[in-house]
Amino acid sequence: MDSFSLPRRALLRGAFAAIAVAGLLEAEAFAAPPFAWKARIDRDRKAMLDRISGRSMQGHLSFLASDLLEGRATPSRGLDLAAEYIAAQFRRAGLEPAGDDGYFQTTTLAARGSETKEKVRNVVGVVRGSDPVLRDTYVLVTAHYDHVGIRPVFEPGDEAKDRLYNGANDDASGTVGVLELAAAIGALPKAPKRTIVFVAFFGEERGLLGSRHYGRNPVFPIERTVAEVNLEQIGRTDDTEGPRIAGASMTGFDYSDVGEIFALAGKATGVTVDRHPKNSDAFFGRSDNQALADLGVPAHTLCTAFMYPDYHQASDTWDKVDPANMEKVVRMIALGTLMIADTDAEPRWREDNPKARKYVDAWKARRGTGSGAR
Repeated sequence: MDSFSLPRRALLRGAFAAIAVAGLLEAEAFAAPPFAWKARIDRDRKAMLDRISGRSMQGHLSFLASDLLEGRATPSRGLDLAAEYIAAQFRRAGLEPAGDDGYFQTTTLAARGSETKEKVRNVVGVVRGSDPVLRDTYVLVTAHYDHVGIRPVFEPGDEAKDRLYNGANDDASGTVGVLELAAAIGALPKAPKRTIVFVAFFGEERGLLGSRHYGRNPVFPIERTVAEVNLEQIGRTDDTEGPRIAGASMTGFDYSDVGEIFALAGKATGVTVDRHPKNSDAFFGRSDNQALADLGVPAHTLCTAFMYPDYHQASDTWDKVDPANMEKVVRMIALGTLMIADTDAEPRWREDNPKARKYVDAWKARRGTGSGAR
């Protein structure tokens, strides 16, 4: 045996060990950190969840989707009445107004077929965060309160048909969910760490006009907005694919951490939150979350039934909504929202999903540096 073999072998073993340790450290440096969000329900959160009432939401819905509001077209008298009602409920819940005119973020817009511009309004109310640092970061909870109004007469006999599109599920249901969440979270004895911003958008049915306006004129800095959860069609359970009870799907479920956060909230509240094999991706760009996602904010829409028999029909009326199921779904949303608002970590886009790549890039561009991905 060569007299130098043992020392050389010892040196080689030491070198290989050093390389292995270095590789492990590098792998740990680039590995995703442990999932930070926990579905904790303490006494205060339990009381908050118990405040959320299906009957309360049904009551709001019976007004917002009533014939009096004439389908809430953008712009219209019915839309104005709805905006005033939403602002009154924010006021009742003790939310801080955050618009340029009380609770209203205002702009002007012409009705279809008209050149005359009229005032339209996003409705914005805030529960200020309690943490001295995180209170200057924001979670948006949103829904659109407009619908398509009254269908014109196109052919003889149309006058005798019901041409008033009440838009109960689309999206008065999401709007009353926002109202119920605002009241419940606003009643917590201690506010969440982050500020929660509740917004009802105008003009979604005309191409995300209200959310795009907010994105161009943010009430709170986009670069400090850590997530948006948008509520759309959460009232009907008669999905065209079959009954949808105690369940919800999230658009872009696996684009960011937000999907998993709400799946955990669902497990804790008895609601299945999942990725629809087709519609979760297909519908990502069909509601107001898209406007914020384009700016880099991890933004998603929660929906109970993507398609149902009365979608965009005059027969989408408030009496067809399932208030007991909506109560379950909104309680899940409340817990998921608080999980984001009370956790130091921010949700991130998932860089390993090619469909999220452009949103990762938007996040980086907005923040100037660093990674918006996991």
